[in-house]
Amino acid sequence: MANFVAVNRLNHVAYRCRDAEETRHFYEDIMGLPLIHVVRGDVVSTGERGIFAHLFFEMTDGSCVAFFDLGDNTAAEPSPNTPGWVNHLALQVESEAKVDEAKKRLEAAGVEVLGPKLHEGQFRSIYFFDPNGIRLELTVNTTSAEDLAAFRKNARAACDEWVREKNALLKETTAA
Repeated sequence: MANFVAVNRLNHVAYRCRDAEETRHFYEDIMGLPLIHVVRGDVVSTGERGIFAHLFFEMTDGSCVAFFDLGDNTAAEPSPNTPGWVNHLALQVESEAKVDEAKKRLEAAGVEVLGPKLHEGQFRSIYFFDPNGIRLELTVNTTSAEDLAAFRKNARAACDEWVREKNALLKETTAA
């Protein structure tokens, strides 16, 4: 394995939003993530031209969820070849009680919430969409330290097994 620079934590993840104020209201007023920075411009880091406002909402660890309002009131379109449950942003909260509190607050704000769901005893989560159609998950880890260590130890073997099984299925499908 090649030694790469240490990646310490998430700085930000960015999405397109339809409207800066609608997005600000949802993330700041409803979810409690403070808006900490806005960058405006008409030339992006790649050199491409196009007006934008880039909004950053901070989580308690200092990382951010960020959005680009491109000035045209258009939301990002979902990927046509990917089920709607695949692409999502999972945000961790500190306890099961906080998951329940978040569900009540979201529902009081008129947001439809699915869950809580327990994932094989590992996570307890709720799911909902932001105003831009981005699927969000609020989750708490309910896994023991021993189980987490076992997951870490077995992760590469589990991935390798998946790849072998998938390739075998694909081979069968193309041969038929």
